[in-house]
Amino acid sequence: MSGFGTTAMWLVSGIWVKSLTGSDGLAALTAFALWAPALLGPLLGTVADRFRRRPLLVALDLAAAAVLPLLLWVTSADRVWLLFAVLVLYGAQGAVHDAAEQALLSTGFDKGRLGSVNGWRMTAGESTKLVAPLVAAGLFARWGGGPVALLDAATFVLAAGAFAAVRVREERPARAARERGAWRRETAEGVRLLASSPVLRPPVAAGSFMMLLAGVNGAAVYAVVDGLGRPAAYAGVLYAVQGAGSVLAGLTAGPLLRRVPERLVCAGGLALFAVAAGARALPHEPAALAASALIGLGMPWVLVAAVTAVQREAPAEAAGRLAATANTALFVPNALALALGAALVTAVDPTVLLPALALAGLTGAALTAAPRRRTAPAAQDGPGWVARGAWPRGAGEHGGEGARARREEAG
Repeated sequence: MSGFGTTAMWLVSGIWVKSLTGSDGLAALTAFALWAPALLGPLLGTVADRFRRRPLLVALDLAAAAVLPLLLWVTSADRVWLLFAVLVLYGAQGAVHDAAEQALLSTGFDKGRLGSVNGWRMTAGESTKLVAPLVAAGLFARWGGGPVALLDAATFVLAAGAFAAVRVREERPARAARERGAWRRETAEGVRLLASSPVLRPPVAAGSFMMLLAGVNGAAVYAVVDGLGRPAAYAGVLYAVQGAGSVLAGLTAGPLLRRVPERLVCAGGLALFAVAAGARALPHEPAALAASALIGLGMPWVLVAAVTAVQREAPAEAAGRLAATANTALFVPNALALALGAALVTAVDPTVLLPALALAGLTGAALTAAPRRRTAPAAQDGPGWVARGAWPRGAGEHGGEGARARREEAG
């Protein structure tokens, strides 16, 4: 529900700024305003660990619904600052919301079904992208950006109602999590837990690297369209085909994760993405369409596997900040690579750039699939966090690759 409105708002915000100011640069900055709060993901994720997640999600959705109507006052170029301010708040809300939602799933649902649930969420989100842009473009063309903001607010209200209807039992956060001055320590713990986990590093690193390559690949899409001899609007066709592939990826991710470790699913998805990105260098329309569908299939496999690994292995008391830290690692490289890709596309021919991208992706896939070197478990120093940056006691005990690795070591 909220994803439908978010997709519509994301599309319209740039068009809105462009129509009021005539500036391409300011229009491009709308995407940066939405992404910028993700840089503070580890800090914002700490909020998700200080409150019960379901009430927090309801409050966040209602807060977004209350803020969005302010955009009705954005009717001239001198009020564009208000749109950027709301977009930054929107991005911050999204960072906390994603962390709380992933934490709610990890603590309130069966660990063995998380892959399927995340796959269904991916399918639902990608499905909205097939319809929301058309609705948003039609509303903006007829009445401007205000109705799109109200539509987004309405979807947040519906999402709040849906979260309120979720039946899940949550324990109150431990009192230690509310001590004064604990923000820096808790934020650092989220980063340390991710960096020190031999189970989570491979899938999250694979996802981060793939999103870096995806940013460059996305920046080259118009060069690919030019190579096909098609107008720029044909990029919409390629994105639609990619979206259809992502819908299929969401449906197949769950069954795949029940049979294959997250690390190997990440490696397979990254390899699929790499081969498809290289195929885009071929000046043939069928190859371009097939490549878009394979990109749509491979990318979600990597992301769903990485997110599922984090949910399965995260300790309940740190699930929010660990999820937010992983999200920062996964998605910030994509935003940075869009700027890098824009520069590379102007300097390097796509027939050279895209095969190089494929080679880098296949190398990353091979490294991800390589067997991990096992080490002896670290010594325990007491309750709570394990000393010297090791994984917390009991993390991942419900399943996932971490549990499999521990069973193999015990054997």
